[in-house]
Amino acid sequence: MPDAATWMPQLTDDGSFTFFSEEFNETFHSSQGAKAEAFLKFAKATDLVEKAQQGQVQLLDVCYGLGYNTAAALETIWTANPDCQVEVYGLELDATVPQAAIAPPLIESWSPTVQTILIELAQEHEYKSDRLQTKLLIGDARQTIQSLAISQFQADAIFFDPFSPRRCPQLWTVEFFTQVVNCLAPTGKLATYSRSASVRSAMQAAGLSIGTIPLSEGEVYESHEWSQGTVGSFNPETLHPLLPMEQEHLQTRAAIPFRDPDLSDRAETILQRQKDEQSQSQRESTSSWRRRWGIK
Repeated sequence: MPDAATWMPQLTDDGSFTFFSEEFNETFHSSQGAKAEAFLKFAKATDLVEKAQQGQVQLLDVCYGLGYNTAAALETIWTANPDCQVEVYGLELDATVPQAAIAPPLIESWSPTVQTILIELAQEHEYKSDRLQTKLLIGDARQTIQSLAISQFQADAIFFDPFSPRRCPQLWTVEFFTQVVNCLAPTGKLATYSRSASVRSAMQAAGLSIGTIPLSEGEVYESHEWSQGTVGSFNPETLHPLLPMEQEHLQTRAAIPFRDPDLSDRAETILQRQKDEQSQSQRESTSSWRRRWGIK
């Protein structure tokens, strides 16, 4: 793995920074705005302003990365209720990423309180105060999630933010989602940036109802840009319903999910397993669905 010094910041459109991963050939965030994405697709999508009013919030940040989703959550919660007690677990494979993310100017867009927390988490993998307990679990998330599930931790919000499904299929399987969903409170929500049909069907197989993260107010709906992600919950009435085109997407071969029965397979094995299942499926092809809905 690289050391912290090898991560080179890349500026995104909202003035915040991200990194590019050579291993996954992908940036950690959208080029449209790393910080904006953390607030919109994770903090807002999981109703943290409302949850802060209950006085106690538990969070699970799957693929902690630069720490932006946790940071946005803390800023959101304590703006809504400065006295709210928060407990956070973060799962991260590479400890050098949060270490690199605490260097100026990357960290400077957060409040001084949150900067202190990010620094301590990156360096010590733990932080405690009178209103916060956080712990960063370093290693393969497929293993670290199991110990968390055994502890019966129940998150009010789960931020699900691995690299994209084709780049990192091992964290988008039915089996991994099942472990993660075991850590979701009955009234909690899981949010992810992905709108992939295979991801959504894996979430459903893990026991969640799913809804869409709709386009922001003022954004124009286009056939190739219909959603900003997916939210899962045990209560479908709390979700934005899928559009008809999204519902039909779940009936195509694209919706056949990734599987990793022992939570230990290599990415290539998981991708091939899905490809084999798709080739034998009688479902509608994704290209046919695209043509019907005029998707480029």
